[in-house]
Amino acid sequence: MSLILFVEYVGIASAALSGFLFALKKECDWLGVFLSAFLTALGGGVVRDMLVGRAVYSFTHYMPISVVIFMLVVSRVTNLHTKREGLEKKFVFIFADAIDVICFSIVGAMVAIEYNYNVFGVMMVAFFNGVGGGILRDILLNEIPWFLRTGLYGTISLGVGLAYFVLYHLGLSNIFFTMLLLALGITVRMFAFYRGWKLPDL
Repeated sequence: MSLILFVEYVGIASAALSGFLFALKKECDWLGVFLSAFLTALGGGVVRDMLVGRAVYSFTHYMPISVVIFMLVVSRVTNLHTKREGLEKKFVFIFADAIDVICFSIVGAMVAIEYNYNVFGVMMVAFFNGVGGGILRDILLNEIPWFLRTGLYGTISLGVGLAYFVLYHLGLSNIFFTMLLLALGITVRMFAFYRGWKLPDL
């Protein structure tokens, strides 16, 4: 399995869990749970593929949706559906969300570079791949988009895109530095959430 697919599948799994937990908070039925998990996990990739002008990966390959379904089954078997109170503040929710936004941002940067985008294009594709699924999920569930009300969420996604662009042009986009970027991005996101870091107000 290539590095880009490995990172993407990790992101899909954690995003599906995040979407599952978010749907529980909104007391959705199982169709709502599936749509929430699907959009959170795969919506950003759909937006990414539209931006770079290629066939939507999730609609031409079976693995992405299979990962989503697998995570929903695991979540049901482990009885996460019985734990609704305060889920959005629990560590498992925040950590899963951090993993998926960083994974997807890295994948978005990788894809944009494959299509010879400049630094601004790489950052924006990373951003939409990172937070696009969450935006679609929040629109579906009538919520203010998550990235607009939580510490440095979208900013970190843009920063990850920039960092990967720099690594690539320094010849350092191997698995070691990619995993290092993933770990660093997750760490910064977790600190930003729990310490209340945010951009300055106007």
